[in-house]
Amino acid sequence: MAFANLSQYLCLALFFIFLGVWRSQVASSRPINYEASMRARHDQWIAHHDKVYKDLNEKEMRFKIFKENVERIEAFNAGEDKGYKLGVNKFSDLTNEKFRVLHTGYKRSHPKVMSSSKPKTHFRYANVTDIPPTMDWRKKGAVTPIKDQKECGCCWAFSAVAATEGLHQLKTGKLIPLSEQELVDCDVEGEDEGCSGGLLDTAFDFILKNKGLTTEANYPYKGEDGVCNKKKSALSAAKIAGYEDVPANSEKALLQAVANQPVSVAIDGSSFDFQFYSSGVFSGSCSTWLNHAVTAVGYGATSDGTKYWIIKNSWGSKWGDSGYMRIKRDVHEKEGLCGLAMDASYPTA
Repeated sequence: MAFANLSQYLCLALFFIFLGVWRSQVASSRPINYEASMRARHDQWIAHHDKVYKDLNEKEMRFKIFKENVERIEAFNAGEDKGYKLGVNKFSDLTNEKFRVLHTGYKRSHPKVMSSSKPKTHFRYANVTDIPPTMDWRKKGAVTPIKDQKECGCCWAFSAVAATEGLHQLKTGKLIPLSEQELVDCDVEGEDEGCSGGLLDTAFDFILKNKGLTTEANYPYKGEDGVCNKKKSALSAAKIAGYEDVPANSEKALLQAVANQPVSVAIDGSSFDFQFYSSGVFSGSCSTWLNHAVTAVGYGATSDGTKYWIIKNSWGSKWGDSGYMRIKRDVHEKEGLCGLAMDASYPTA
């Protein structure tokens, strides 16, 4: 009897030892499999985005950042529905700090500076009351395909050019891609500093004084500072008569303007959620510290009544919703979400 009990005890002991070993093996195998899977995913991402690292040390550093970003993106998407989704994109191996340095470039930063430094201009749409419920200048042929500023902080040039392209189409019926590189290279005698940042109004001021912009085909984008080619710059393809500012801190005024033409808009585009926005109506947390420039090319509302702006970005078609973002409109803050109603302007014919 005692021998039988001892045998049972031994069998149970062996069973629990085996179970413990099996559990430890499973637990230890999960991180290994997960790590291998994530590395394979990183390799696929590298191939898809044509990324090249200088050595294995950089690749390992970028992998760790990629892994952290992917985990945070997936955790967000698996959590409470915020009305928008994040996605793995071409910025997924960059820290948010590095992303801000490489892919923004608007020089205006703090609202206190703006309120005292920017003079008021005439606003031609102040009395406009006939506002369509929706507007999409893409569907009206006034928006060129998405462009990519690459690792050059000249969002200001892309925003101003997109607004000028839209105005030219509305004026002539012809949609012509214009040159951002001309602004980067030639608009350097004032506030604008090419890849080191610039402003919207000073970009429009250059276009006005230069008697227009040349085409992108004539003066193609290189993604870096260069020496002004005055011969090419003199071949104007689109002119403006002037430019006006949208009254600050008024989404109503911005709506009046966007209902009539694409509008250049300064914004805080530096948050993690902005960096990895993929779809839906963005309503993420951000500040009014303006560091990026985009172009408002429309507005609308979802089936549940959520109002939004349509903004054209300059981070290529692999960012956001094919290069665009829908961002919440008519928010409680007078500055607009991410400060988009603080500093907007448009060229005039």
